Amino acid sequence: MTTTSDRLRGPSLPLLACLLFTACASPPPAQPPADTVPPQWQAALPHGGEAAQLAGWWARFDDPLLAQLIDTAQRRNPTLAQAAARIAQARASVRIAGAAARPTLAANVGAQRSDNDLPGTTGLQTAGSATLDAAWEIDLFGATRQAVAAAQARADGADAQWHNARVSLAAEVAGAYVGLRSCEAVLEVYENDARSGGQTASLTQQKVDAGFEAPANAGLARAAAAEAANRVVAQRADCDLSVKQLAALTVEAEPVLRGLLAERRARLPQPASFAVEAVPAQVLAQRPDVAAAEREIAAASADVGAAHADRFPRLSLTGSIGRAGVRVGGDTFDGRTWSFGPALLAPLVDGGRRVAAVDAAQGRYDEAVAGWRERVLAAAREVEEALVRLEAAQRREQDAQRAASGYAEFLAAAQTQWQVGTGSLLDLEQARRSSLGADAALIQVRRERVAAWLALYKAVGGGWQQAAAGTTGDSN
Repeated sequence: MTTTSDRLRGPSLPLLACLLFTACASPPPAQPPADTVPPQWQAALPHGGEAAQLAGWWARFDDPLLAQLIDTAQRRNPTLAQAAARIAQARASVRIAGAAARPTLAANVGAQRSDNDLPGTTGLQTAGSATLDAAWEIDLFGATRQAVAAAQARADGADAQWHNARVSLAAEVAGAYVGLRSCEAVLEVYENDARSGGQTASLTQQKVDAGFEAPANAGLARAAAAEAANRVVAQRADCDLSVKQLAALTVEAEPVLRGLLAERRARLPQPASFAVEAVPAQVLAQRPDVAAAEREIAAASADVGAAHADRFPRLSLTGSIGRAGVRVGGDTFDGRTWSFGPALLAPLVDGGRRVAAVDAAQGRYDEAVAGWRERVLAAAREVEEALVRLEAAQRREQDAQRAASGYAEFLAAAQTQWQVGTGSLLDLEQARRSSLGADAALIQVRRERVAAWLALYKAVGGGWQQAAAGTTGDSN
């Protein structure tokens, strides 16, 4: 004879057996491997750096307009709006996943009218009911907990990607601004050269008319002046394109932007240096994209656990309370109804679907780990390349300055010799081209130095800190 206690213990045996196999549902470790991070930097670290917070780095430039444009871009650019929308979606997914662990309550109201002509039946029937239905699935094997953990990890990753978008946008605006200022500086050099070439052509024509120069020299001078004017037109077009790029990034009206840019025309902003940690792991910890890749590993790990847990039975409690009524052949029957009880759903044969789901989740986990490794290696490479370019630009600038000064002296001497008749026009034009090239090269080297600082700023994470994950505060 089976007693009540036996009946209660009986159904618990398969549950106990399932509990013994929960070790199979353990997900892989969520932490990324540490052997991918290089032990030290191979490139030389910048000298004279200050251990200042990168969060206020833009304000430490000698050009306040740069910080203003970056702030404008980060308030208006649709890239950040898209990233913020992804954060909202990810946080809603956390709430959706968490709702599966809570009881549900639903109202169910229905009415039905039927008739039949079968022998012995009473004919027309009317039935109606109104119930409150409750259900609660007991998360025995952690499937819901793992789903919540995965959703939370992806929400944290979306937040880190928002910070990464801020850093990237700030660097892009700064790069466009530096490009514009260097373009304007080169344009000034070309304009000065065009004015000087025009004066030379005019004086040469006067000498030809007076019989002191050969007519061919007048043609050479006019050709040089036309070439200089052509460079000015092309360079001015490049500067106009840079303004339009900056207007698109900042979402600022072009006339307003041109008014703001007029004050510091052709002046490259000078950044204040910052210190770079000697240990790569400390620098890479500041990268929001690396942090997002880590959270993807955690999410994929939780997905593996959820897929494992889905292979085990599900236990739920259901209940209902309400009123129901039936009218048959003129008679009405109504009353209260209720029900309550547990339900155990144990998967037996599913054609291998759940096992395949575990394999797919494991594959996504392995992919996330590989993606994290790739991101870390790319981040280390970006820092190394920025350090190399920064050191090279700093060393080249002094040589470029000496070259520009030397060619300027040579041009002044050639100009004087030509004016007094002891030098040739061909030598003068050669000196002019050399000086022009040296001046443009100096501006380019200065631009590369500032650009290297911008690349290093972005490569080390732009001031974002791991502790800031989960917020959308200012990271620049």
